[in-house]
Amino acid sequence: MEAKEFIEQLKELAQQEDVLSVSGAVNDLRTKYEDYILEEERKAQVAQLEARDRGEEIPEANLDFGKDEFYAIYSDYKERRKAASEAIKAEELKNLQEKVALTKRLEDVIQNEENIGAAFAAFKEIQEKWREIGDIPRNKRNEVQSNYSKLIEDFFYNISIYKQLKDHDFHRNLQLKEGVISKLKELNKVESIKEVEQQLKTLQNDWEDIGPVPNEEWERIKDAYWTEIRSIYERINRFYDDRRAAQQENLEKKKGLLDKVKEIISETEGLDSVKGWEAKTKKLLTIQEDWKKIGFGPRKENEAIWKELRALSDEFFDKKRAFFDVVHKGFDAIAEKKMKLIEKAEAMKESTDWGKTSKELINLQKQWKQLGHSGRKNEQRLWKKFRNACDAFFNARQAHFAEQDKAFETNLKEKEAIIEEIKKYKAEGDKKEILAKLKSFAQSFNAIGMVSRKDKDKVYKEFKSALDKHYEALDLDAKEREQTLFSAKLETLKASPNASKKLGELKYQLRKDIDKLKKEINLLENNLGFFANSKGANTLKQDVEKKIAKANKEIEKIKQRLKLIPNE
Repeated sequence: MEAKEFIEQLKELAQQEDVLSVSGAVNDLRTKYEDYILEEERKAQVAQLEARDRGEEIPEANLDFGKDEFYAIYSDYKERRKAASEAIKAEELKNLQEKVALTKRLEDVIQNEENIGAAFAAFKEIQEKWREIGDIPRNKRNEVQSNYSKLIEDFFYNISIYKQLKDHDFHRNLQLKEGVISKLKELNKVESIKEVEQQLKTLQNDWEDIGPVPNEEWERIKDAYWTEIRSIYERINRFYDDRRAAQQENLEKKKGLLDKVKEIISETEGLDSVKGWEAKTKKLLTIQEDWKKIGFGPRKENEAIWKELRALSDEFFDKKRAFFDVVHKGFDAIAEKKMKLIEKAEAMKESTDWGKTSKELINLQKQWKQLGHSGRKNEQRLWKKFRNACDAFFNARQAHFAEQDKAFETNLKEKEAIIEEIKKYKAEGDKKEILAKLKSFAQSFNAIGMVSRKDKDKVYKEFKSALDKHYEALDLDAKEREQTLFSAKLETLKASPNASKKLGELKYQLRKDIDKLKKEINLLENNLGFFANSKGANTLKQDVEKKIAKANKEIEKIKQRLKLIPNE
């Protein structure tokens, strides 16, 4: 339904002559109209948020829903309804006065009229006038009706004409009154309280219209009647009490939601992030949805608290609008900085310095993220340019390394062939020739280019294992074996995937061994000063000097090894 349709329906309802009969429909229409406005405002907010996310121009929200016209019609209707309600109240008070006067008149007839005909005529006249009088205030109905009923009872039991009625009339009246009681019991099945009230009034009038019953049945049937009457009035009163309680509970729930809205607004003080504002907006919209699910509160308070919610919501969105006005200016500044990053990325997109350029582009991407969002109208367009420049470089790099992977596969096959050749080689004959052949295997292996990272460790271990088996099988003296194995170790280290690191670690270990030997020499030299010039002491001294000489010789040997390591 559109706003215009709400206004037309309100006009139609407001033009009804019986303004009170359409009160519920008008209130329901007003609630639906206010829910419609809230929903349309929410949709406008969502549309603006989605447009901003897509980088599109944020549409102007059309928030003209004909409120002035609608509420002008509604205010005029409220005045008419108020006047009608006041008129009804005045009429009910007037009717109350008339019925009280009739009860006094009936009481006077009972107490003072001795002429049976005149008394009966007066009673009939009072009954007719009583029926013609309209409703009285609800809170007085039971009291006035009870008093009137009691007076009628007194009339029939005190006026002599009652004794002249025939017995069959008494029994007929008994049946009619029992019928009224049955109908009163049936009212318990009627769900609408308004319908119960209307039927109750009719049945009470019917009860009063029915004449007397046999005296011996009167107490029983009277008690049965008033038991049902009290039960129905208790149900009516309980309904209105429950409704007031439910409305009060709804009011308290709405006050709770109102406090949450106030809390959200207080939390916006100093709020300086787009995500923060969006999170608060989501919370507020959720509260508005929860509000719509809560039923009516007391009419006067309900309208006041609704206006307060609207005012607070307007305050929130005014603050949000002011924040985003400032944010959009900041977005433009960020957009300028991102344009400079785009220029740098486009300048590097044709580079073939894969390692350096990759790091620089990744650094630019980090800077891009650190700059933050440049606004919906800028971000998507700028990001597309920046991403295209980065993709151009990384796609070229990927194609390059795809070619490199093919070379890795070729190198792997060549190295595996050498390993198979080493495994099949039979080390027979002259040791020098065998050592030369093993060294040539290592040199050939090292001359082949790199393999992929996932294969390099595996192929190196197979290569080293194959060579080590041949070296270990050679019959060499201690010195020759030591030199040969060290040279072989260097060759295999050069073939390792991380040769530079391995050779560096070997250098470090050899230097560490030299330092350890030097410390031992210093300790031994210090000990020489403690030996006395005696035969036993000279023997110990010579032994220490031999150890010093051996350590110095070991140091020289390690230094020679260091010289064999590349870059030493």
